[in-house]
Amino acid sequence: MPIAQLISPQALDLKKEQPGLVILDCRFALEDPDYGQRSYAQGHIAGASFADLERDLSGKVIKGVTGRHPLPEPAELIERLQAWGINNDSEVVLYDDGPGAYAARAWWLLAWLGKRDGVFILDGGLKAWHAAGLPLSLDPPLAARGTFSGTADTSLLLSAEQLQKRLHQPELTLIDARALPRFKGEVEPIDPVAGHIPGAQCAAFTDNLGSDGRFLPADQLKQRFSEKLAGRSPDDLVAYCGSGVTACHNLFALCLAGYPLGALYAGSWSEWINDPARGVAVGE
Repeated sequence: MPIAQLISPQALDLKKEQPGLVILDCRFALEDPDYGQRSYAQGHIAGASFADLERDLSGKVIKGVTGRHPLPEPAELIERLQAWGINNDSEVVLYDDGPGAYAARAWWLLAWLGKRDGVFILDGGLKAWHAAGLPLSLDPPLAARGTFSGTADTSLLLSAEQLQKRLHQPELTLIDARALPRFKGEVEPIDPVAGHIPGAQCAAFTDNLGSDGRFLPADQLKQRFSEKLAGRSPDDLVAYCGSGVTACHNLFALCLAGYPLGALYAGSWSEWINDPARGVAVGE
C-alpha cells in the first residue's frame, strides 16, 4: 500500500462510520493559534477528534535553540495517538481547511513513528468537503482508547549540525517549502532573519496543488520534483521550511509522485537562524 494516499470527500463520507476509522481535524492558523480549536467546536466532520499543531503535533519551544514547531517527544505523541483511538492497524484520515499543510504534518509524524499504511489526507480538505455539500457535526468523537505503539525512525531526520556538514555535498537536494519571496529574503513576516539555507532550492508547497486546491496528478508532481532533483538520487533529498510543517507537504507530494520518503530538517529556517555561524543566502 502506498505511504501517501488521498481520499475524496465523497469516499470519506461513505466510510466515515466504518468501525475503527480515526479522523483527525488538523486545522490551524499561525496568526490565530486558537482558530483550529474554535473552528472544530463550531463544526467538524462527524467522528473527528481535534489535533492541535502546537499542543499535540509539536514539542516545547526553547527560545534561541529550537525552531517554532519542534517535534513532539515520541512517547508524548504516542499517548496522544492512543487517546484519539489509533491502533497500529487503524485507518486514519487527516484534514485541515484545504491546502493540507497541517494534515501533512500529522501524516509525517505517523510515518516517523512507523505508521506507513492506511493513512489518508482528505484531498482539498474541509473546503472540498463543503463544496461537495456534505454536513458537519457538533458531536464529540466516540472512539475508544487505542493501542498504537511505534518507534521514532531517526533516518527520516537531520539535525542542523548534520545538514551543515552535508551542504557542500554535490549529491544533496535541499528543498525549501516557503513561498519564493520569503525564500529570496525579499520579505520575512515571521522570523527575525530573512533568506534561505545556502544551496537550497525553492519548492513552494502551494505548487503541489491545482487551482481547485487539490493535489496535482502524480505525473505532474513527478515532473516538478524531477526538475529539482536534476538527476540526483531522491534518497539524498532533504526538505525544510519555516518551522518543519509545510516541508511535510513536499514530502507527502514526493511520495504521491512515487519517490521514496525523503528526510526532514525539522528545525527548519526558524532553528537554523538561531546560530549566526550558520550560513544565510538571499536571492535565487
